[in-house]
Formats: sequence, C-alpha cells, structure tokens
Amino acid sequence: MALATPARPAPPAPTRPPRHRNTGSAKRARWDMKYSPYVYIAPFFIVFGIFGLYPMAKTAWMSLHDWDMIGEHTFIGFDNYAELLKDDYFWNALVNTLGIFVVATIPQLVLALFLANLLNRTRLRGKTLFRMAIFVPNITSVAAVAIVFAMLFQRDFGVANWLLSVVGVDPIDWDAERWSSWTAIAFMVDWRWTGYNALILLAGMQAIPRDLYEAASIDGANQWRQFWRITLPMLTPTFVFVVLLSTFGGLQLFTEPLLFGNGNMRGGTQREFQTLAMYMYEKGINSLNTAGYGAAIAWALFVLIGIIAAINLAVVRRTVK
Repeated sequence: MALATPARPAPPAPTRPPRHRNTGSAKRARWDMKYSPYVYIAPFFIVFGIFGLYPMAKTAWMSLHDWDMIGEHTFIGFDNYAELLKDDYFWNALVNTLGIFVVATIPQLVLALFLANLLNRTRLRGKTLFRMAIFVPNITSVAAVAIVFAMLFQRDFGVANWLLSVVGVDPIDWDAERWSSWTAIAFMVDWRWTGYNALILLAGMQAIPRDLYEAASIDGANQWRQFWRITLPMLTPTFVFVVLLSTFGGLQLFTEPLLFGNGNMRGGTQREFQTLAMYMYEKGINSLNTAGYGAAIAWALFVLIGIIAAINLAVVRRTVK
C-alpha cells in the first residue's frame, strides 16, 4: 500500500518594497528635467530681447513720430510712410538696392555652386589649402577691400580700364554712371562672399551619401547628370539657406558702396549707387531732426527683405525640386 506524500507548503507571496515618500534629490531631478532646457536657452532670448526685439519695437515707435533726436517727439501716425511713397530719393535708393542685389547675387551663387562642386568631386592635391584660400577674402578687412577695388576701377589709372583699352573700349568713369557703379560694387561683393558661400555649399555636398553617385555611375550617368539629378535636389536645404543669407546681406548693403564713393553718404554726385541702408543712415543719423523718417525707411527695408526672401525661397524650392 503506497503512502501518501505530504503536500508541500505554498511559497510565501513576494512582498513589495515599502513605498517611500519622494526625497529632495528626486524632486530636484524632476525639476532639472523639466526646467533646465528653458534655463539653457534663456541667454539667447535675453540677448535677442535686448539687442534685437527692443530696437525693432523702438524703431517702429519712432517711425510713427516726427522724431527730433535733440528736440520734441510728435506723434504723426503713418505720415512718414506716406511721405516715402512720394520721395524720389527713396525710390532711387530702392532701385539701386535691387539692382546691385541682382547684379551681385546671381553670379555669386552660381560661382559658389561651381567652386563647391569642383572641390567636392575633383581629386585635387591640397584640398584643405584651396578651401582655406577661397575663404581668405571674407576675413579681409572690408575697408582694405574697398580701397583696393576703388583703385582697380579708377577712371584714369585703374586696371579695369587698362584691360578694356586692350580690346579697344574707351575708359569708363565707374562711379559716374548707375550701371558701371553697380558693376564695380558687385565685383567687390562677389570677391568677398563667394568663397564663404562656397564653403557652406561644400559642407552640404559632403553630407550627400556617396552610394548615390556610385549607383548613378553604374547606370551610366555622367557627372553633369549626377549634378542635376542628385547634387542639386539633395542640396536644397543648404542652398535655400545660402540664398536667404545672400538676400539678407545683399539688401542691407552699406559698407561697400559707402567706401567705393569715398565716404559720400549720397552714393555719388547724383546718388547713382546710394542704397536703402545708406539713405536710412543719411536721414536717421546724419539729419538729427528726421530720425522718425529714417526709422520708417528701416521698416520699409525690413518688409522688402521679407518679401524678397519669401520669393527667393519659393523660386529655389520649385526650381531644384
């Protein structure tokens, strides 16, 4: 007869650790996770508020007044903006700004794209040296650049007129005509900023996977087709950034035309190359009793930059899509 085995006792139920109240360190950890990101980005917004947002608000308020820097401030509403529409000098400066912007920016972007693609695809010895060399103009003093180019474009002894005389072209008084002064200033701007934009575009090109080019080569695509089908579409975000950066800088052009005209704020004897930034300085700083009008010009320039930047953004995205 088999003996019955005694039943094994059930294992004791696992006990949960006692719940303790949150300690001070746990609370600090939660607060750190929740609020530290705002602390990290706060310096930027503080600096922007002091040196960016406040001046913009102050300028907008000044543009609504007949603002005398050493006298009274009379509220006149939008009269300064209405006066802009009837100001021939303002429209002249607007045409000059847009003209120099177009003449300088389009060749600058095309040349920067070409240089970036050349440094990216071509096997050159000393690539780092070439990259450093094309950036040198950007770190050169703008005053030195302007002085050198003013000498190059002199009417009587300039190198530009000497080169033109070789092919039988009469000497050009570069700062006496609108189109010639635009061209001279555009050369100056392009010389300074083409290398800078090329390095930004080069950085974007180097982020494109090499596998795409290898696959395209296997399929029989040449370098030109690879550039249009792979490089440009993949480079769209970087190219848009460069276009916007060139737009902001080109429409605020001030130092180059000022030094090209030997410090003349009028931009030539007949204001042939006076930009909006120069006209704003003339009215807002040089003339102490028209600071409100200068502030209105500043806001008109701000709106113009926003419109041109939006148009460029739409055109670039549609073109390289």
